[in-house]
Amino acid sequence: MAWSTSELATLAGTTVNTIRHYHRLGLLEEPDRRHNGYKQYEMLHLVRMLHIRRLVELGVPLSQIKEPSAGSPEALQQIDVDHAAAIERLEKARQSIKAILSENAPPDTPPGFEPVAARLSEADRSLIHIYTQFFDDQALADVRHAVENNNDDAVSADLDALPADADEATRQSLAEKYAPSLVRTLRDYPWMDNDAMAHVSSGKSVTRQTFVDALRALHNEAQLDVIHRAKELARQQLRTEG
Repeated sequence: MAWSTSELATLAGTTVNTIRHYHRLGLLEEPDRRHNGYKQYEMLHLVRMLHIRRLVELGVPLSQIKEPSAGSPEALQQIDVDHAAAIERLEKARQSIKAILSENAPPDTPPGFEPVAARLSEADRSLIHIYTQFFDDQALADVRHAVENNNDDAVSADLDALPADADEATRQSLAEKYAPSLVRTLRDYPWMDNDAMAHVSSGKSVTRQTFVDALRALHNEAQLDVIHRAKELARQQLRTEG
């Protein structure tokens, strides 16, 4: 019995293009041709196709199928490890999607910050994304709690909307409004002002300047000035309390 390419594809549960791809990779031998020039596949070709398809289903890369070790216990064990890691990544992705949809959060919200996404500006989200690359879990939890406890949404909105050419009076007024929330944050989490590097868990070469540069890249000159003034006001009050 002999089959055409399309017939073999149907029997093997694949496509003509896949068969041609296997030929190009050298995984499937070219069959003899009939007198009219059409390919003539036989039972051994079908068996080989089913063999390849089975290995592919298990996750064996096409580039490894020709190797003698393809499908060996050792190879399959490694594939199983890779599958487990992929499943874990997919489960995390599903959990994140569920949280994003549940909280109606922007899709670029950092993981774990979906419930407070409404309080985060685009600059905030970007800064926290940087934090997630370096800070340990406790530090990120503190950042999340600080956002949750910040009740000055109006002040945050004013800071986000502040133009780069804002005048002196506007800057000082906004800094004075912003300072009380910083006092609460620095009182609860003093490491944010004086011990941030102690919470760096990865990228050990990172320095405090990295975070300063990120802040500068995400805010205009007036916003940076207001943040600096508010921090100084907050520090003064905390020193007074101390």
